[in-house]
Amino acid sequence: MQPHLLALVEELTPGERLPPERELAARLGCSRQTLRACLSGLEHDGRIWRHVGQGTFRGARPRHLPVRDTLLIEGATPPDVLAARLLLEPMVAAAAARLAEPADVAHLRAKVAAGRKARDRAACEQADDAFHRALAQISGNPILVGFLNYLSGVRRRVAWQREWEATYRRIGTEAFQTLHSDQHGRIVDAVEARDPGAAASFMTEHLETIRTDMTGGR
Repeated sequence: MQPHLLALVEELTPGERLPPERELAARLGCSRQTLRACLSGLEHDGRIWRHVGQGTFRGARPRHLPVRDTLLIEGATPPDVLAARLLLEPMVAAAAARLAEPADVAHLRAKVAAGRKARDRAACEQADDAFHRALAQISGNPILVGFLNYLSGVRRRVAWQREWEATYRRIGTEAFQTLHSDQHGRIVDAVEARDPGAAASFMTEHLETIRTDMTGGR
């Protein structure tokens, strides 16, 4: 079973989060106890790392993540997260536009395609997270990647999930499959065109759309 799990892990971008244990066990046709034993083996080999309450990620444990980051995560509100993303992610998109290779663009387009196929709130959020992480990976900057990992951890906390669940009840998954994915696609177009200004602008537009969705236009 471990070779199958390893193959699944290697499909992910370094730093990308693995699906939840329940989903992994179902996909691999094993018990969660067996899965955890295999995950422990991969963690020992440095192929994955795990953070209690945040998930399991491909690659070795980053050295730059603060030891007590959960203390700050617990106090963050959804507006805090969006404000931080609006400051950081346009710069990440611009960096990707300067540095992306054709293989990076193809990988981003695959993430956009996966988002269009998402069928429920959890799948939509996982696809969105994967796209933004993949964009950060292109920068090759572990600090940027670390910040995106940090913000991703905040998005898995109760306050964000409660707000996002209410948002999806209001707008439905179709908004992610269409409008949000279209916006992801425009970001990728700008990255492919090596246009940092357009990439940053499209990312800002995307995040402002999310803010409007979450606040109901308030």
